[in-house]
Amino acid sequence: MKRFFLLILLLLNSCAKQNSDLIKPQEKNFKSLKQLTFGGDNAEAYWSFDDKKIVFQSNNSKWGLDCDQMFFGNFDQSYETEIPKMVSTGKGRTTCSYFLPNNNIIFASTHEAQESCPETPLRVDGNYVWPIYDSYDIYEADFDGNILRKLTDSPGYDAEATVSPLGDKIVFTSDRSGDLELYTMNIDGSNVKQITFDLGYDGGAFFSPDGSKIVFRASRPNGEEEENIYKELLSQGLVQPTNMELFICDSDGSNLKQLTFLGNANWAPFFHPSGDKILFSSNYNSDIGFPFNIYSIDIDGRNLKQITYGEMFDSFPVFSNDGKHLLFSSNRNNGGTRDTNIFLAEWID
Repeated sequence: MKRFFLLILLLLNSCAKQNSDLIKPQEKNFKSLKQLTFGGDNAEAYWSFDDKKIVFQSNNSKWGLDCDQMFFGNFDQSYETEIPKMVSTGKGRTTCSYFLPNNNIIFASTHEAQESCPETPLRVDGNYVWPIYDSYDIYEADFDGNILRKLTDSPGYDAEATVSPLGDKIVFTSDRSGDLELYTMNIDGSNVKQITFDLGYDGGAFFSPDGSKIVFRASRPNGEEEENIYKELLSQGLVQPTNMELFICDSDGSNLKQLTFLGNANWAPFFHPSGDKILFSSNYNSDIGFPFNIYSIDIDGRNLKQITYGEMFDSFPVFSNDGKHLLFSSNRNNGGTRDTNIFLAEWID
C-alpha cells in the first residue's frame, strides 16, 4: 500500500512538473495548461455551446492528412496516441469550423471543386501571403461527417464563419462584392447582409457574448501604391496578412471603430466572457516578424496587457462559454519542430 501511494505521489509530481514546464513564469492567468495535440499544424479550436466538446482543424500527417480537415472530441481529451473523429469529408481543404446550437458543425471546404488539396502558395516576391480559394463554401455537417446543408452558394470565397452565442446569426467573410467584406446571415443561410464596406481584407470575426458586437481583424491599404498591390494580389486569390489591426462594430456593422493602432499583424481576436475586453494575437513589438503572443485589450482600446510569453507563436485564443478555460494554439513544447498544437488552460482573471 505504501508503494502504491508513493507511485501516485510520483505521478502527481510528474504532472505538476509537466504543467509547470508548459507555463511560462509570467503567464499569471493560467492556473494549469494541458497539451491536446502532438504533431502537424493544429489550430482554431472552438467550443460547443455546452462547453463539453471542441472542434478544430489539423493537417497532422500521422493521421493520414495532406491538408487541413476538421476533427472533434471532448474538450479535455489528449490526442497523443489516438486520432480524433473527423467531421469533414476528408476531401479538398477545410477551414474555420464552429458549433451550431444543435451541436452540428459549420466549416468552409473546397471539396466540391476538387477532391485533392489545392496548392498553398506561401510567398510572392518574397512576401508572405495567404491563399483566398474561390472554391470555399460554408457547409453544415453532423458528428458523423454527413454534409447536411450548403449555407453559401455564391461564386468566390465564402469562409471564416462563426456563430453568435445567441445561436441566431453567423458572421463570415466573402469576396462576392469584389472585395473581402464581412456578412451576416441566419444560421440556415438566409437573410444575408453585408456589414463592412471599406477596401481591405476584413476577416476572422467573432460576436460578443451578448451577440450585440463583432470584433474582427482587417488590413486597410494606405495610399494608391498599397491599394494597387492589394487589388493585384486579390485578383490572384491572395492576400498579404503582415499588417492588420483590430476593429469593432455593432452586429449590424454600425458604430465601426478601429481598436488597435499597434502596427505589424494584430489578429485572432476573441471576446472575454465579460464582453469588456478582447484577447488577440500580435507581433507588434517585433522587428523580425515573431514571436506572436496573446494580449488583452479593453473594448475602448485601453489597458493593453500581455498574456502569453512564447518564443515563437501563440495565437487563436478562445474562451469557453463559462469563462473557466481558454483554448489556444502554440509552438511551445514541439521539440524544435514547426508543429503548432492546441493547448487547454484553466483561466484566472
